[in-house]
Amino acid sequence: MTFEYTPRGVCSRKMIIDIEDGVIKSLKVEGGCNGNLQGISSLVKGMKVDEVIERLSGIRCGSKPTSCPAQLAEALTKFKAET
Repeated sequence: MTFEYTPRGVCSRKMIIDIEDGVIKSLKVEGGCNGNLQGISSLVKGMKVDEVIERLSGIRCGSKPTSCPAQLAEALTKFKAET
């Protein structure tokens, strides 16, 4: 299932997550720090949704109260609530 999320409070503009049986198959992020987000996408591929939420929740970017990783955790939490 493909899930799209619009992050808030960060540079990235859109997250497109492909999830099958509770496992992330792919993540594409539009906008933001390209290299870092490609790295995050590669790292979360094959991980269980719950593990990604646990690892990335609460991460901050500088003085911002959130970050792209934290927004990914928010997206996955929303995905779980809607499915």
